[in-house]
Amino acid sequence: MLALRARLSAMPIQTLSRLAEIDARQWDALLPDDQPFLRHAFLCALEESCSVGGRTGWKPAHRVLLDDDGRLLAAAPAYLKSHSYGEYVFDWSWADACLRAGIPYYPKLLVGVPFTPVGGTRLLGAPEAALSLVGALAGEVDEGRCSGVHVNFTDARADALFGGADGWLERLGCQYHWRNRGYRDFQDFLDALSSRKRKQIRKEREQVAGLGLDFVWMEGRELSEAHWDFVYACYSSTYEVRGQAPYLSREFFSLLGARMPEAIRVVFAHQHGRPVAMAFSLLGGDTLYGRYWGCLAEFDRLHFETCFYQGLDFAIGHGLQRFDAGAQGEHKLIRGFEPVITRSWHRLGHPGLRDAVEEFLAGERAGILAYAEEARTALPYRQDCSS
Repeated sequence: MLALRARLSAMPIQTLSRLAEIDARQWDALLPDDQPFLRHAFLCALEESCSVGGRTGWKPAHRVLLDDDGRLLAAAPAYLKSHSYGEYVFDWSWADACLRAGIPYYPKLLVGVPFTPVGGTRLLGAPEAALSLVGALAGEVDEGRCSGVHVNFTDARADALFGGADGWLERLGCQYHWRNRGYRDFQDFLDALSSRKRKQIRKEREQVAGLGLDFVWMEGRELSEAHWDFVYACYSSTYEVRGQAPYLSREFFSLLGARMPEAIRVVFAHQHGRPVAMAFSLLGGDTLYGRYWGCLAEFDRLHFETCFYQGLDFAIGHGLQRFDAGAQGEHKLIRGFEPVITRSWHRLGHPGLRDAVEEFLAGERAGILAYAEEARTALPYRQDCSS
C-alpha cells in the first residue's frame, strides 16, 4: 500500500482545459454509479455549447491523473472561477470580506458540476488514486497557486477523504428529497399523509385540472428541435423575469438530447392542445432529478403540479426510490420532501480568512443540523407512516 501511494504521488496531476481531451469511455468507467451529471457527455455538452468557458467565468480546468501508458487513474471535474454564480454553495460574504480587506479571492478553483446542486462523486477513481488528487488540490492552495479550492456537493467517499486530510473546512447545507416508501400509486402516497395535508395536495391538483391542462411525458429520443426550442423558451423565461441571463445556452439542450437521450425526461403541460409549460428532468439509477422548469403564461398552482406532483407520479409509476427536485424550497417540505444534509469542503490560503471562515462554519453547522431536525417535525406524514 505504501509503495502504491509513493508511486501515485510521484505521478504529476495534469490540468485539462477541454474534457474532450480524455476518452469518454475512460472517464465514464471511473464513475461509481449511474448519476448523469458527471458523465463525459454531460460535461462536454456544457463546454461545447459555451455554457462554460469563454467569458462565462467558468474556465474548465479538470484535474487528471494518468499512468505512464496514458490510462486515466483518477480525475476531478474542476473550473477556475472569477465569480460565485451558479454554485449553490454561497460564499459571497467571504468574497466581500476579502474585497474589503484587500485580499484576492478570485480566481478560485471549484470542483463540482456547473449549475447543478446535486450531490455525487467529485473524486473519480480508486481510493488511493483519488487521495492523490486531495493532496494535489491542497498543494495548489498551500503553494499560493490559487486563493482557495471549493469542492461542492460531495458524496460519502469524498467526505471521508477530505475529512481525513488536514486543512479542509467542512460546510453543511440542507436540501429536500422525496423518498419512495413502496407506494403503489399517488393515492397510496396521499394516504400516508395527515388529513389536512392530503386535502391540500388534492385541492391543488384539482385546481390545475380545472384549468383544462393535461400533461404529456416524453423521453429524449422523442424530442425534436421544435420541442427543444420550447423547452429553452420556458427555461430562459425563469431567468428573464428576474432580469438575468440564463446559465445554459440553447445549444446545450440539443447536444444533451443527441448524446444522452436515454436519461432525459420532459413533462409538457398543454392547454387546448398548446404547450404552456414544461419541467425537464434527468434519470439516473433509482433517482429522478428535476432540473429546469418554465411557464409561458401564468397559471395558479401549475408550478407545484408540473415540478412536484408530476414527478412524484412518475417516480412511483416507474418504481424509482428517490426524487431530487432541486435545491432550496421549504415549500417542498409540506409536500413530503424530507430534509437531507449536503456537504462541501473548502481550503483557503489566507490564514486570517481561513480562521474567520472556520469559526463561522462551526456555528453554521450547528444551526443547519438543528434546522434539519426541526424541519422533520413539519413533514406531512401520519405518525404511523413516518418511519
